Amino acid sequence: MARFFIDRPIFAWVIAIIIMLAGALSIHGLPIEQYPDVAPASIVINASYPGASARAVEESVTQVIEQAMTGLDRLVYMSGTSNAQGIANVTLTFEAGTSADVAQVQVQNKLQQAVRRLPQPVQAQGVTVTKAAGGFLTVTAFYSPDGSLSRADIGDYLNSNILDPLSRVNGVGNAQMFGSGYAMRVWLDPYKLNRYRLIPADITAAINAQNTQVAAGQLGAQPVVEGQQLNAPVTAQSRLRTPQQFRDIVLRVNTDGSAVRLADVARVELGAESYDVATRTNGQPSVAIGVFLAPGANALTTADAVSARIARLARFFPPGLSYKLAFDAVAFVRISIAEVVKTLFEAIALVVLVMFVFLQNARATLIPAIAVPVVLLGTFGMLALCGYSINTMTMFAMVLAIGLLVDDAIVVIENVERIMREEKLDARAATRKSMEQITGALLGIALVLSAVLVPMAFFGGTTGIIYRQFSVTMVSAMALSVVVALTLTPALCASMLQPADLAHPGAHRYMAWFERGYDWLSTSYQALVARLLPRSRHAMLVYAGLVVFMALLYVRMPTAFLPEEDQGVLIAMAQLPPGATLDRTIAAQHQLEVTLLNDTGSVNNVLSVAGRSFSGNGQNTGMSFALLRNWSERRSADRSVTAVAKRASAAAARIRDANILVLSPPLIRSLGTTSGFDLQIEDVSGVGREVLARAREQFLELASHDPLLTHVRLGGLPEQPEFHLEVDQAKAGALGLSTASINDTLASAIGGSYVNDFVDRGRVKKVYMQADTPFRMQPGDLGNWFVRNSAGEMVPMAAFASGSWSVSAQSLERFNGAASVEILGDPAPGVSSGTALQRIEELVTKLPAGIGYEWAGLSYQEKLSGAQAPALYAISILFVFLCLAALYESWSLPFSVMLVVPLGVIGALTAASVRGLANDIYFQVGLLTTVGLACKNAILIVEFARTLYESGTELTAAVMQAVRIRLRPILMTSLSFMLGVLPLVLSSGAGAAGRIAIGTGVFGGMFAATVLGVFFVPVFVMFVQRLLGRGKGTGGATGLAGG
Repeated sequence: MARFFIDRPIFAWVIAIIIMLAGALSIHGLPIEQYPDVAPASIVINASYPGASARAVEESVTQVIEQAMTGLDRLVYMSGTSNAQGIANVTLTFEAGTSADVAQVQVQNKLQQAVRRLPQPVQAQGVTVTKAAGGFLTVTAFYSPDGSLSRADIGDYLNSNILDPLSRVNGVGNAQMFGSGYAMRVWLDPYKLNRYRLIPADITAAINAQNTQVAAGQLGAQPVVEGQQLNAPVTAQSRLRTPQQFRDIVLRVNTDGSAVRLADVARVELGAESYDVATRTNGQPSVAIGVFLAPGANALTTADAVSARIARLARFFPPGLSYKLAFDAVAFVRISIAEVVKTLFEAIALVVLVMFVFLQNARATLIPAIAVPVVLLGTFGMLALCGYSINTMTMFAMVLAIGLLVDDAIVVIENVERIMREEKLDARAATRKSMEQITGALLGIALVLSAVLVPMAFFGGTTGIIYRQFSVTMVSAMALSVVVALTLTPALCASMLQPADLAHPGAHRYMAWFERGYDWLSTSYQALVARLLPRSRHAMLVYAGLVVFMALLYVRMPTAFLPEEDQGVLIAMAQLPPGATLDRTIAAQHQLEVTLLNDTGSVNNVLSVAGRSFSGNGQNTGMSFALLRNWSERRSADRSVTAVAKRASAAAARIRDANILVLSPPLIRSLGTTSGFDLQIEDVSGVGREVLARAREQFLELASHDPLLTHVRLGGLPEQPEFHLEVDQAKAGALGLSTASINDTLASAIGGSYVNDFVDRGRVKKVYMQADTPFRMQPGDLGNWFVRNSAGEMVPMAAFASGSWSVSAQSLERFNGAASVEILGDPAPGVSSGTALQRIEELVTKLPAGIGYEWAGLSYQEKLSGAQAPALYAISILFVFLCLAALYESWSLPFSVMLVVPLGVIGALTAASVRGLANDIYFQVGLLTTVGLACKNAILIVEFARTLYESGTELTAAVMQAVRIRLRPILMTSLSFMLGVLPLVLSSGAGAAGRIAIGTGVFGGMFAATVLGVFFVPVFVMFVQRLLGRGKGTGGATGLAGG
């Protein structure tokens, strides 16, 4: 094939141009994201049981739903939560790669079997099935700088004019508002109700009767009498619109003609729909809207669209309303991708520099430089063809491919130049002869690297998706590199290289030192190899020691899933003592806000939300988002996210009334809300919630004293004091009271109830009824409420009910159908996540019998990744061996190549250990790449030695000649590759941890594979052949190439 393109260089250019055009046109259509879409499909079932306790919700709703969720395809695990607000939540997590749409349909079908078994109030509220949205994409805070708008004013405007438009932006899965709009609030006075012998049910009935839309029809509607000339609609009663209209609702008309109106027994106002949440931005009252990304949507495009939509809507804001970005998950994505792109160009520049130093010829340097844009643009085209995105993994693959893709061109050019120099041939003849010699080596290198990478594409789970995109990108680049090396590169060599440029290598004085140095190095190297070959058995003993050292390094290396990155955002989770009020939570958060905002060089904005938390909702919970300044403004170590978090944590520790944890968000938003581990302690034997609670406390006690763990906490909410009202049914019956009347009074007055809707500013809003604030603050207030008996008499609650204090759960968790407790936490500073997970598994063994555990979220993926890694290494090495055996038609020759693999691995492990890196996904990808790179250099020597041996050269002489001829291209390709990844090794700024992890492993592996490999590969060839009893005669079918 190469001969065809040598004679037809324009044909080769046409192919290259088509490849570049296809890639260039594809780039603009490729989505940009931080990681591939790795989140496993999750389906969420939500149900509401108003007024029910957490235990009642669990027993009558959550378990019923769970029991119906059987026979679902590719279900991994199922978690459920039942809380004291009457909310049931069941989340079903499926294997990565499962279609969320198909999973949602299956869940909905199974749910239909359970709905009829749910309590009637739950069915009336409705049960929803949605696709999980993962973490926040952006959070925007809206506030009034001049204080002219209250929190309710802002919330109502957002609810009416902003929330729905944002929800409809393409790519937005859901938009959640931290705040609420207006609602008509009817605040009941029990003493006034008693005076008029009314109960809450009377109020509800009156509002429903007089606040309603009546469809009265038409005058003259068909059919009509003959001669009818009139047709007009009839309007009657319609929904009320103002507080005064509600105050005028007639509750009762007395016999004397007087009327009892709603204003006589209640205070009516246009208030907030919910008072459970209080949001502040930099200390000012505000309302925030958090946007979730839809499954499969482009994060950057969606964030830009949301920002543009808000900016467009801001032109119509009422006076006094402003906004600012409080949380941005895509800023880190933008800058980390930009950093990788910058690294890509740095790699290209360094590779071209190395080629020029070695080739000492501008024309020769230009040839592999031309291959770079052809292959890179072509690879972008392959990404588009596969439906992949531009993300950190595909861009890392591009950076690594820079060194590899010029390797093929370098091998071609160096061999052509050598033949032109030594055999005095012209460029065309030399190129033809060169391609005959090295085509096998080029194909062998491509096959080996592909064999290493292809198995990565077939692994499952989240890690499998990450591996797949890296693998496909690298294999595509390698395939295109070989295509270019067999088509365009020989055509360019034949037409561009000139014998005059090669007549006196090193003739330029500034290059003479380099040639003298290389000649000395080559001579010394050949002398050392000549001394090693007769002592191959001794060398193999040294090699065995190196393999043992490699195994020790690997076993002792800490493990992790992903490295910790400075994402420019911190999350603070506040937990106050059970029973604490919202005001206490706000006060505690304010103290942390002051600390963060005083750190002006690091922190830009702080958004605090009291009453909401990732662990649950309640007055004693809260969360804060601290948006740090741009990375370019935080270059010093004391302004890094770790340093800011450390200072904030120290300040939080001084807040006595609250336990506040300052955490980093997870790198993959859809795999959790915070970084760290996610453990589920389960009641696997049915020992009961009490034993589970003791096990929980025992584990928290053990973990709190363990130096390897920190921030260990409950994933849900702790128990809280509960006032239990006990109704004496005998007394109630004797007093002529019905249970329904008692329950309705309690639920409506104390808990509050939704009545119906009204119209405000052209939108339908809700009407709520509840006891006024002074009449539901203390336990004694319950006794002041009255229930009307069958005789029309008002009976106080105190006459038939008594109360007592107890402790109850705010939320109850379940996992895979069993009662469970969620435990969250982080590794201690300097401890890898893998080490922390191992220690947790040790602690769990100390828990009572019948208590088990399972991992969820990011921890589940990390354990899955760790379990897959050894199999992935083994399969990749096996594929390499099989490809080499097929290529060389020999079972023995591949061993000469494969034995070099541990040498590269030693370098990767040593470099990572020196820098204190963990065995995470990035390092695993780098380690697998190292396997192929180590084999690549060995192939260059073994291929030439095989060719010479088959032509009749004695084995030792063949090996020595191969060593002499191939040293220069090995050093060129290795140095070009190492300098190509050097920008990764020396990375800083956003996303640097990932770049350092993959770059350090590959750089160290390539260095060791080159320095040690050039000495050991000749030894391997001799050792393997002598072990098989060959190599003493001349070549032939039974020689080096034999089976």
